[in-house]
Amino acid sequence: MLNARCRPSLIFSLRRHFNIQARPHVEDERWPGWQVLVGIETHAQIKSRRKLFSGASTDSTKAQANINVSVFDASFPGTLPSLNGTCVDLAIRAALALKSSVQTWSTFDRKHYFYSDLPVGYQITQRYAPFARGGFVQCDENMVNIQQIQLEQDTGKSTFDPRTRTSFIDLNRAGTGLLEIVTHPDMRSPEEAAVYVRNLQALLRAVGASDGNMELGSFRCDVNVSVNRMGDPPGVRCEIKNLNSVKFMTIAITSEVKRQIDHLTTTGTGVSQETRGFSEHSFETYTLRSKEDAPEYRYMPDPNIPPLQISQDHINCVRATLPALPDQVREKLLVHYGLPRRDVDVLMSIDNGKDVMFDGEENKKGAFAYFEELCAPGRSPKVVSNWMIHELLGQLSARKESFLECAIDANRFGELMDLVTNGLVTRTSAKLIIQQLLSETEGRKSPRAFAEELQLLALPSTAEDDGELTALCRDAIQSLPGEVAAVRKGNTNVLNKIVGKVMKESRGRVDAKKARLCLEELLRSANQ
Repeated sequence: MLNARCRPSLIFSLRRHFNIQARPHVEDERWPGWQVLVGIETHAQIKSRRKLFSGASTDSTKAQANINVSVFDASFPGTLPSLNGTCVDLAIRAALALKSSVQTWSTFDRKHYFYSDLPVGYQITQRYAPFARGGFVQCDENMVNIQQIQLEQDTGKSTFDPRTRTSFIDLNRAGTGLLEIVTHPDMRSPEEAAVYVRNLQALLRAVGASDGNMELGSFRCDVNVSVNRMGDPPGVRCEIKNLNSVKFMTIAITSEVKRQIDHLTTTGTGVSQETRGFSEHSFETYTLRSKEDAPEYRYMPDPNIPPLQISQDHINCVRATLPALPDQVREKLLVHYGLPRRDVDVLMSIDNGKDVMFDGEENKKGAFAYFEELCAPGRSPKVVSNWMIHELLGQLSARKESFLECAIDANRFGELMDLVTNGLVTRTSAKLIIQQLLSETEGRKSPRAFAEELQLLALPSTAEDDGELTALCRDAIQSLPGEVAAVRKGNTNVLNKIVGKVMKESRGRVDAKKARLCLEELLRSANQ
């Protein structure tokens, strides 16, 4: 157990306790002669539909204020917590993905402080005996070591209306399960911190433990920064609270490093340990309060929650359900499927939660599982990747929908690809069919059914032999005399407009290459 006066979040001396080797210093031209140490405490919302100690819903983003609140969340007298087993299992998945050691015995503590968004006056957390210790996140050539991972409650949300000078409290988020992931001070620059956060997001998303959405507040970072001259001991750290974007985090670290260096060089006195905020307008950090020590929070064991005991058999069962982790997925996409690195980066960036069970409901498949299912019947991986990135993701983006909201399962999307490959539907028509599949509200029509209903089946070769394609091309030539004249004068680019006319009149049922060849033949014969 750590000493009561020792804050376990980011004490630099703990490096010796864990026998972690210090990294050699690399000179940074932005601050020559100085060494920067950065550690991060991440609060990731656990992707469970229920809160950590109550049955209330965690859907607080779209719900009316103070709707998803149980009597326990609102701290009614006499209410008792009931630990959500799904949160524990997802936390175990996260710990295993981070190569952490899951503890078979852990306890919950009360962290006391008084604020309006914390109705009971304390936060339930795991300060002294967390459920996981150790682990690391690989960040390019460097490794960021994890000190500990603990389960804790989120607080409510307070907002301030400057017009009426009124504060509002929304307890929908209160009691939501969080993973607090605490690193050692292993990062040496704002850029290394950004790589760590992105890699951590990818790991948590891959195992379904958290959606890692910084914009919606379900993934927040507190960054600890200290500077020291080369050869000197580590300096006094300052904590920057509640950074909710990677961009602002890198700016905040840069600003804080320059502030501390300027203070040390101009005043000759040490930096004061304090908690700071970050202004997104001035791009500077500012003082919030002097740094609290553990006694100020009056930590005590929670008397209403017994120790959390996790058997090794249960840990092994959870381990067996882990999907492929991001590094393994990337390697498979590059080596096994032979995709170009640019396509791999796009597929890896898609927000996916894999095939994880949440509170008895199956989550939709992530992008990698979707990709593999499309490739399974022997389709070309590069063709599948091209369809997913340029057609499916493009239309989802236009509809402002995420991949997990996609209404087209892999079977139907694969069927549509096969229709195009077999020449039964043109690629232009396929785009229209994708729009119909995404807009479908009832039933699950097949792509072929949509093609027949909308008369989008490609013209068969017999129809082309009978002259239907030729007739469409002749009509286009007659309706666009100016463009035809320009083509005959040598401006072949204008031919694309005539091809577009043919495609429009055929409603996309004609192959554009065949239409172009037919037009060229008609124009050539007319010149003769």
